[in-house]
Amino acid sequence: MVHGILNVYKEKGYTSHDVVAKLRGIIGQKKIGHTGTLDPDAEGVLPVCLGKATRLCDLLTEKEKTYEAVLLLGRTTDTQDTTGETLAVSDTEHLTEEEVRRAVLSFQGTYPQVPPMYSALKVNGKKLYELAREGKTVERKPRMVTIYGIEIFSADLPRVRMEVKCSKGTYIRTLCQDIGESLGCGGCMEELLRTRSGMFEIGESMKLSEISRRKVVGSLNEKFLLVVQVFRYLPAVSVKSEWEKLARNGGKLPDQAVEWMIPGGSELSDRQGQVRLYDMSGQFIALYAWEDMGKSLGIVKMFFPEKES
Repeated sequence: MVHGILNVYKEKGYTSHDVVAKLRGIIGQKKIGHTGTLDPDAEGVLPVCLGKATRLCDLLTEKEKTYEAVLLLGRTTDTQDTTGETLAVSDTEHLTEEEVRRAVLSFQGTYPQVPPMYSALKVNGKKLYELAREGKTVERKPRMVTIYGIEIFSADLPRVRMEVKCSKGTYIRTLCQDIGESLGCGGCMEELLRTRSGMFEIGESMKLSEISRRKVVGSLNEKFLLVVQVFRYLPAVSVKSEWEKLARNGGKLPDQAVEWMIPGGSELSDRQGQVRLYDMSGQFIALYAWEDMGKSLGIVKMFFPEKES
């Protein structure tokens, strides 16, 4: 079984689940999961985890995202994008570029965003989009999202092309609608391209056709990101042999159970935050974190509870 992450370029027409299903056929294993849903008409970066790397899915979903989007002013739809049914059309002739730019940039920062009905969020065990397709609308509580930055590429009204850097859980469709409402004319999203998801950039992403080709010619392995590489910015410690069994069971480790991994390296003096935990042979085991003022290590996420055969 393959354990790693692929940076997939999701094309239009595919759901995120479609991508996972196709990869299962291409690679020949079932244990595969994606790290954040993209709408069928959206394109771009979709990190996909395989094998024990699926334990990373929730951690990678938490990361910041960057999108390029086209906002269409003057039209409101039930899905908040141009694929939906038009609910209202408004005149935009009175809008000036300066006014629109000011409105768009005013959304930088943290604001309460109401999730759209056409989303995969669940209410009482049922996905919102399933309720929406039944013609039902339920109350959704606003969630605080952060727009770290917006760069306007062009404002050829009624369209605005922009780049948005945002926190997890941000709906760009909803942002487009909110901007339109703030201008009094409504708005919806016309195009969406995710260019970055955490450490994964669009320039390194691969379409399914390339992944399939690489699988056939035997060059796909070089494109996998190993689990431990995601945490390469964290300090590394190794668990002493007599404590290894406890570590692989996710037990709390006292300070004396670990040592600095690099032979001849200096002592890890800054005992705080998360660390990569290895066994004495150099195999990555888990993500741990210092607790109790650096006197012990507690489990954050287990990846390899047993040794690879």
